[in-house]
Parts: sequence; C-alpha cells; structure tokens
Amino acid sequence: MNTVELIRKKRDGKQLSKEEIEYLVTNFTKGKIPDYQFSAFLMAAFLKGLNKKETSYLTLSMLNSGKVIDLSSINGKKIDKHSTGGVGDKTSLIITPIVAAAGINVPMISGRGLGHTGGTLDKLESIPGFKTNLNINQYKNIIKKCNAVMIGQTRDIAPADKLIYALRDVTATVESIPLITASIMSKKLAEGIDGLVLDVKTGSGAFMKKYNDALRLANSLIETAKSFNKKVIAFVTDMNQPLGNYIGNWLEVYESIKILQGEKIDDLLELSLNLSGAMIYLGNRASSLNEGKEIALEMISSGKAFNKFLEIVKLQGGDVFYLKHPEKYPKAKYHEKIYSEKSGYVQSIDTYQLGIISSELGAGRITKEDKIDPKAGIIFYPKIGSKIKKGELIAEIFTDRKENIEDAKTKILSSLKLSNNNFPKIKLIKKILS
Repeated sequence: MNTVELIRKKRDGKQLSKEEIEYLVTNFTKGKIPDYQFSAFLMAAFLKGLNKKETSYLTLSMLNSGKVIDLSSINGKKIDKHSTGGVGDKTSLIITPIVAAAGINVPMISGRGLGHTGGTLDKLESIPGFKTNLNINQYKNIIKKCNAVMIGQTRDIAPADKLIYALRDVTATVESIPLITASIMSKKLAEGIDGLVLDVKTGSGAFMKKYNDALRLANSLIETAKSFNKKVIAFVTDMNQPLGNYIGNWLEVYESIKILQGEKIDDLLELSLNLSGAMIYLGNRASSLNEGKEIALEMISSGKAFNKFLEIVKLQGGDVFYLKHPEKYPKAKYHEKIYSEKSGYVQSIDTYQLGIISSELGAGRITKEDKIDPKAGIIFYPKIGSKIKKGELIAEIFTDRKENIEDAKTKILSSLKLSNNNFPKIKLIKKILS
C-alpha cells in the first residue's frame, strides 16, 4: 500500500478499508510511517470524518497494536465504566468497590489528570503507598482476590493510542468524535471486559460543552462497543457545576469515603448509584437498572462497599490508616475561606475555571513535568439554583502555594454568576442510552 495515496483517499472523503486502516496504524506504531504523514492522515480524518465502519476498524487496529488481556480464567462478568472527565468527578473511587462488593469483577484501567479535569490515578496515588503501575499478572491476581483492581495503562495495552494521542494533542485533532471513540474503546476493550457503562459529560466543565456533541459521542461509543459484541449503557450527564463539593486529589478521596460510609451528598450519590446500578445490571446481578441501584445502595448501607474499598487499597499496597482516620491526613500549609460579596440565586458556575484554579493551587498539572500536591484543592459549596446570602461561606482553598491564594480567591468569586431571579436546579442525568 501507498501511504500518500491513503492520505489522499481520506482527504477526498472516500472510505478506507479495514486493511488500509490497519496498514496505517501498524506501520505508524512500528515507526515506518513518519509523524508528518500520520498527522496528515489525522487531519484528513478530522475534516472529512470517519464513518461507523472506519471507526470500528481504527479501534480494532489500535486494540491489536498491543495485548488484549484474557480474563477468561476469572469467574463471573467483567464490567467497567468510563467517564469523559469533569471537575470533582470521583465516581470511579465510589462505584468500583460498590460493584465489586455486589460480586461483579471491575477490571479498571484509568488515566491521569488532563487539562482542567482530575485523573483517577492521581486521586488513588494520594493514598500513601497505593500502586497503580501493576503488571498484567498482578492485575489478574488482585481481581481474583477481591473482584476489582484500579491501575494505569501499561506499555502493552493499546500502545498505538499513546502515540496517536500525542500527535492529536499537537495537531489540533483532539476533538474528533471518531478519534476520541477509537482512543477510549481501544483501551477499554483491551481490559478483557464483557460490558461497559459510559458517563459522557456535557457543560462548562466538560470536554464536550454542547449537549448534541456529547450525544453524538455517546452514540459513537455505543455503536463501536456493539460492533465488538459488548454490552453497553451510556449516560449523558451534566458538568455545568462540580460533581459533589470537593475538588483535588485527597479531597476527592475523602468525599468518596463519606459516600461509601453512607453520607448523602445529593448529586454525587445520585450519579454513583445510577452508574453502579447499570454495572450491576450488565453483570446480570439485577433484572433492571432500578434493581441495580437498590443493590448498590444496600452495598453502602451494609458497610460492604467501604470494606471492599479498604480491601482493594490494601491489596494494591495502600495504607488504609488514613481511609479510616481521614482527619489525620497531612494538611496543606494554607487554608483560606472565601465568602460571597453579594446575595442572589446561583445562575451559572464556570466549572472549567474551577478546574484550572485547582490545578494552579497544586492539584493538577499545568505542564507535563509538574508534580501534583495531593493535599491541594477546593471545597466549593454553591449549586446552580441555590440561594446565597452576602457574607455566606462559598468555598475553601487548600494549598502550599502562598503566592497563588489571592488570585484563586478572585477567580473563584468571578466563577459564580448570581441573579435576583430564582433559577431551576440542574437535571444531572440528561439521557440514558443503550
């Protein structure tokens, strides 16, 4: 095959065959196709699009660039969840022990923080000793022992994805729905799963700001999962405000502990129960989503979910002392409270801005080389539709970076838009697709 001809073919809007896409991905991964040619292909795919078949072929080629984990030796269904990322989205830490406690295997391979969004691996690594860089044998052994594991992507899993994503990041081709779909699904399918629950975010704190774009992505992910004969349910959920109240790595672990110990944090609990319920349903432990949610709630109220979280953390080398005694966790040098300068109803929240502020306080990476401070972050109290009085506590910030405090205060106040008129509360789950 001729690489230039294949680029031209896609540039002109024609469909590429399975063999042609496989040729491009395989030879780029092996270093036989240079960056500049694969970049041209990515831009052609971005501008002309990839249809359902091409998206499935691209996913398959990326999946086959590495190992597909074989979990057939482990009894029971293997169900995972993927979120497209948001601010304060710590549901993976909550739903994994809930679903594992219900007797379903959760082989979760997660990522790090990206831009304004936090990463599950960074949150887990705020627990002293917690290891996310396990090999495949360790991965399998921990699932066998406790039904769940939470690790990062290994070098063997979809290596083409890492190479292609690095190029997309610097060639303005990140936002392509087919390319996003292939990136997500190639990694998830490599886990050896039977089914997948998707949480596609939309709103000011999401990568997909527009609802219709989120819906398109959800449908693309579902179609691709089905082309590989995987069970799938997708939720399109709101990210116009932080999920829960805590933003930052240890802070989000702490809020997850509160949920697992039965504390009612409305939006976070609602979404966690829905995602867990869907996973329990796909794992054939419930006859409906509602029954799945009831089982998930029972796992929390019985204490089984929290005990399962302790078990997972212990097996992955983490120190459970701070999970049992979170008040003993090391404190940030500076803790500042922010009060509202006026009264009114919360009309909107710049959730993206809050994610960036949290990173600037030390909770995320502004550059690839930055080190994360697990103690840093924000507790943010207002929700859209709530009434705030002048002088009311709206946020608390935690950081070791004294020089960033005043700027963070100003930005947090400006992220909140108040109105004299009452605003309706936001509907968290916008659509469920299967």
